[in-house]
Amino acid sequence: QVQLVESGGGLVQAGGSLRLSCAASGRTFNSYAMGWFRQAPGKERELVAAISWSGYSTYYVDSVKGRFTISRDNAKNTVALQMNSLKPEDTAVYYCAAGGGWGSTPQPSDFGSWGQGTQVTVSS
Repeated sequence: QVQLVESGGGLVQAGGSLRLSCAASGRTFNSYAMGWFRQAPGKERELVAAISWSGYSTYYVDSVKGRFTISRDNAKNTVALQMNSLKPEDTAVYYCAAGGGWGSTPQPSDFGSWGQGTQVTVSS
């Protein structure tokens, strides 16, 4: 099992940027696919972006394509989510997650380890 700790959330104005980071413990980080999820009040948890163990494959939900970038550094056991052109609808708690990989499209059920979450608030 891998332990995950997120950081980098906060309050930002619409149009601004934030960079979330997730630090993972364990020596097998480079065998995990990683993902960023978010959950807004009253809504279901949503997969925002995912990256394969190698970093060669990525996935983005349509609403963040062109604005968010997921990346990983296997030497440092970290995964990041660069969020640009933020919108009020991006406001949510963001969670880092680890899993064994995905088929054609990553699903929430592909991820079994979760961080505690970090709040992102975008003001209009």
